[in-house]
Amino acid sequence: MQLHSPKRCYAATRRSESLTEPLALQKPSTAAPPAPQNVQVSKLPNGLVVASLENYSPLSSVGVFVKSGSRYETVENQGVSHVLRLAANLTTKGASAFKICRGVEAIGGSLSVTSSREITLIYSLLEFLVNVTTTQEFRPWEVHDLTPRVKIDKALAQQCPQIGIIEKLHEAAYKNALSNSLYCPDFMVGRVSSEQLQSFVEDTYTTGRMALVGLGVKHSVLRQVGETLLSVRSGAGAPVDKSVYRGGKSWFQNNDDLVHALVASEGGVAGSAEANAFTVLQRILGAGPHVKRGSSIGSKLSQGIAKATPQPFDATAFNASYSDSGLFGVYTIAQASSAGEVIKAAIAQVNGVAEGGVAAADVTRAKNQVKAEYLMSMESSEGLLEEIGAQALATGTYQVPNAVLQAVDAVTQDDVVKAAKKFVSGKKTMAASGHLVNTPFVDEV
Repeated sequence: MQLHSPKRCYAATRRSESLTEPLALQKPSTAAPPAPQNVQVSKLPNGLVVASLENYSPLSSVGVFVKSGSRYETVENQGVSHVLRLAANLTTKGASAFKICRGVEAIGGSLSVTSSREITLIYSLLEFLVNVTTTQEFRPWEVHDLTPRVKIDKALAQQCPQIGIIEKLHEAAYKNALSNSLYCPDFMVGRVSSEQLQSFVEDTYTTGRMALVGLGVKHSVLRQVGETLLSVRSGAGAPVDKSVYRGGKSWFQNNDDLVHALVASEGGVAGSAEANAFTVLQRILGAGPHVKRGSSIGSKLSQGIAKATPQPFDATAFNASYSDSGLFGVYTIAQASSAGEVIKAAIAQVNGVAEGGVAAADVTRAKNQVKAEYLMSMESSEGLLEEIGAQALATGTYQVPNAVLQAVDAVTQDDVVKAAKKFVSGKKTMAASGHLVNTPFVDEV
């Protein structure tokens, strides 16, 4: 029989320092850290708005906000904003695509571009931020290589019915501008040219339509960048067409068992008191759970629809505000057999509010939810940067959070009722997808 010797554990021969004795490290400074400064906003002679907050963060964040989105497209260049969103890392006059990629990676930075119908946000290192916003080249072979990425974006969007419904709603609701999709239409995939990209940039990427925003950056540094490097294209750019609301419907019939439907009418313009009233109304009706793993079964929409059908459903209020228009409505998801009952029951809840069926306690609770959501959205550096940038680009100024909260508190019960009445009496727009055999027409809701 073979015997195995037991494993032995050896102690270190070098005597270690006692754990009760402090290590010989540099003593922490007793000086108080500098207090964060207030947001500083200034407008340069070239029209560029510069906003900064020196909060002494170890990581600085810098972004350029541009009034450039799908609403500024024309019939000839539809989809150009989608391709431009993907072209941020292409070769510029000051740096190749390879240099931009390696340069950002070398210091652990990031380069990202997001865009809505009205605003494009370019978020990058200060060195490359200037290159990707003012010195684009759009070499034809590099633009052509973006086609697979455009197709992937569209394929991913098609996997989410909510995206399709919201895009179809805007297409039916407006005659122009805001009717343009965030995604390149099928007939323009692979057809957006370098010349169209360059022309679109020259029309929209001008200093009069830009805001340079930074966190953890001195205001004087940003001003210097704006005065010297971001003055390539000055002026107000191309004229902007005003959006015209028209109403209508857009249906997409398929074999899906679930029917997604969104019924809306014109809402409030961004930044107005009416828009605040619609935001409070949205929370009263129900805008989804407010806590992790929460439920929205206590919302007005859920309670009203539950009385109309025993079938499973989901319903939330929809609210979108833009610089010259807005949309407000109700979004429902239901079985094809009960879609009609669910949609009509949801609309009935808004009718009830329009008739005065809302308590003061409901309004107070909704306002508290709006204020909490606003404050929590700025807890991250990305959220704070977006809030400062959006305000600076729209108004050239910045409202402190207390001023925004006071505007929400100023919303009264009568304001909420008026907002609901505007939805009820307004011309409706409807978008729906699924097996629509039991879905009512827009003039039947």
